[in-house]
Amino acid sequence: MVHAAAVRLKPVVRTTPMLTSPFLDEIAGRRVLVKAECLQHTGSFKFRGAYSALSAMPDIPGVIAFSSGNHAQGIAMAAKMHGIPAVILMPSDAPTLKIENTKALGAEVVTYDRSTGDRDAIGEALAEERGLTLVRPFDEPLVIAGQGTTGLEIAAQAADLGVISGDILVPCGGGGLTSGVSLAVSDVAPNLRVRPCEPEDFDDATRSLLAGEHRSNTRLSGSICDAIITPSPGKITLPIMLKNCGPGLVVTEDQCMQAMALAYKRLKIVLEPGGAVALAAALFYGDQIEGDAVICIASGGNVDHAIFQRALMLHP
Repeated sequence: MVHAAAVRLKPVVRTTPMLTSPFLDEIAGRRVLVKAECLQHTGSFKFRGAYSALSAMPDIPGVIAFSSGNHAQGIAMAAKMHGIPAVILMPSDAPTLKIENTKALGAEVVTYDRSTGDRDAIGEALAEERGLTLVRPFDEPLVIAGQGTTGLEIAAQAADLGVISGDILVPCGGGGLTSGVSLAVSDVAPNLRVRPCEPEDFDDATRSLLAGEHRSNTRLSGSICDAIITPSPGKITLPIMLKNCGPGLVVTEDQCMQAMALAYKRLKIVLEPGGAVALAAALFYGDQIEGDAVICIASGGNVDHAIFQRALMLHP
């Protein structure tokens, strides 16, 4: 499915660059390769999964999705490209930029309270009421396959740079990107090991991998890493991660902010906090990483101005 998704995506997706900096290498104590998915259409890897799903669903009258913002924008753009309407269910505390961008791409936005609302139930009710096809943000095989195309690119680009073994660090929410990349590299680059990265207090994937079964977060809001805050890993994604992934890594919010500032200063890219967790892990948790090189996915760059300015001010 990942390879089939790559064929469907090839005419429209951006092959994002693998970036390097000797300054980051020095901090990490090893070679750091940064897969800049923040430069993907809509500013995150989520376009891959969204387009993969819709391109394999012919003749649907419209689509509905729920998202804190990146899947929302991916679905909105993919729906526009396919000429169908999109309704997006977004938490009311999602970054303003993400809500505005989703609307600007032509989608209708419906908001809900992340702390008290049942996202799945609300989304399923809207889908039934309006006759729309629900495309989940991570627990959907076609979405996982689309995210997995990132892994195919990573394997090829890393090989071109002489890296055929080591850890791939992935920002992880529900596990769509993590599981998709792990499926891809287990097929084409089995010496690369995928590891989920999460912010402190929202490390459900890391704890689930340790336990061998689902673990949940005690709260669903209160982190600057909004893009990767989910109740627990997906029912589909966790078994894939248990089979293919190494242990998770957990970083602090301040380390995310520092990684954002360093990415801007040394790589000239803009990252949102959730999109910076893998880079933060690469830079500040080297004692938990194996190999002479580490690959990290910079998964998204849709950050509000105030948060980005705060990162630069805290870490000039």
